[in-house]
Amino acid sequence: MILRTFGEDDAPLLCSWIPDARANFLWGGPAFSYPLQVEAVCEHIAKPEVTPFLLIEDGEPVGYIDLYQVTPEEIRLCRVLVAHPQSRGKGWGKQLVKLALQVAKERKAVKRVSLAVFDQNEAAKACYQSLGFKVLPDETKVRHFDEENWTLLRMMKVF
Repeated sequence: MILRTFGEDDAPLLCSWIPDARANFLWGGPAFSYPLQVEAVCEHIAKPEVTPFLLIEDGEPVGYIDLYQVTPEEIRLCRVLVAHPQSRGKGWGKQLVKLALQVAKERKAVKRVSLAVFDQNEAAKACYQSLGFKVLPDETKVRHFDEENWTLLRMMKVF
């Protein structure tokens, strides 16, 4: 598995991986409306603080992640996605995050990596915790989706 830089030409593929409004919110939070639009993805990845990647397995794109430069010392992992539900549970998400952490470590000034995950996303939380991320209980937030309250946890890993 490798990370490959995600470009505008990849945006239609990413949009095709988001099947419904709930999946869209789980992946992108309130930043993206459903249906996910190519233009919105291109606008997002054009931001100078965003570095997007595809996870490639056997030559095929199977996941997405972006690294958001919060400060020179902090990168936030955002929009982590293993594309197809039948591909989940195989450790690909963990590999995706490991590879992203390697990219973050290559940036010499980076001292910590953060992320946000919805509390009900048990598999993702377990993945992040297995890689050394800790929940920051004082930074918990609530997001609203379809008349539901979703608890958003912030997690951090210090190098």
